[in-house]
Amino acid sequence: MLTLIRKLFGASAGPAATQEQAPAVHAVAAPAEVASGAAPAFRIAAHCRLQQGYPIMDWAAAGRWADALAAEEQASAWRAIERAWLLHLRDALGAGFRLLESDNCLLLAAVEEHVAHATLAFMERTRKRVVRTLDGIARVTPEGKDILVVFDDEDSYYRYVSHAYPDGGEFASSGGMYIDGGCGHFVTVRRDLGAIEPVIAHEMTHGCLAHLPIPLWLNEGLAVNTEQRLTGVQPALLSARDMHDKHCAFWGAAEIQEFWSGWSFQRIDDGNLLSYDLARILVAYLGKDWASFRRFVLAANAADGGAAAASEHLGADLGELVCALLGQAHSPGWSPAAAA
Repeated sequence: MLTLIRKLFGASAGPAATQEQAPAVHAVAAPAEVASGAAPAFRIAAHCRLQQGYPIMDWAAAGRWADALAAEEQASAWRAIERAWLLHLRDALGAGFRLLESDNCLLLAAVEEHVAHATLAFMERTRKRVVRTLDGIARVTPEGKDILVVFDDEDSYYRYVSHAYPDGGEFASSGGMYIDGGCGHFVTVRRDLGAIEPVIAHEMTHGCLAHLPIPLWLNEGLAVNTEQRLTGVQPALLSARDMHDKHCAFWGAAEIQEFWSGWSFQRIDDGNLLSYDLARILVAYLGKDWASFRRFVLAANAADGGAAAASEHLGADLGELVCALLGQAHSPGWSPAAAA
């Protein structure tokens, strides 16, 4: 197991290998309420519903309660609600799950103690590296902490994430996901601890971009490129030539509008894989001039797929750019259409 941890995190898991403070373990009962000062307590049961057997918090209500407190109490009160919810989720997940906390991160998982400590240490390092890599773009939330929930199996994982999807229908498979909904947290599956490092880097990037109203293609492109920069490029399923051929065969005017709007990332066919890859390619190309790219990202809006910001700050038509990258003739139908 120590060999595995060294492979995962590039360092020994032993206590002599790090000067970081040992994480706190919250081995306490899930609280019924959270209190702060003289204000009425925030009752968990009144603001938490069960879906698929898991507690789903009304984070808007939690935010209103915290915002009504004295300014100096708000951050600690919000973190107390985060912990309370995670303790209830711990109980719902079953025996073996523990909640651990470091300076800036919370981990809920059923893993060995040294694996949990190594995971939290990696989260702390990755948090800093994402902010440095996405200079002037990424931002960490001062109120709450970065939260990772590691589910034991795919069944429990998909039952939990179903609350973040529209009702009905199928949704694309994933190895990890960032869920906002008022309290940003990212989730993954324990099935392959060797894959957790890129998942953390990818989903933590989403968390550091949550303050921006950017289109999904830009968000995912930044996450994939940051993940690869921090953890290395994962082995490709197809050659570059084969991927290019699949892109050319798949994308048309209708499909590219799904890409700009974000819907193509929810497809359950090749469109899902190709959406992530096209986002990666676009961001890698646009990011070569970081100063201009940063201005573009900070101005981009999902309402028009980033079109106006690209024109203003990059002097580019996104539709023309995609056509050029795919080696296809441009037509007006490829440029982002404004949201209805």
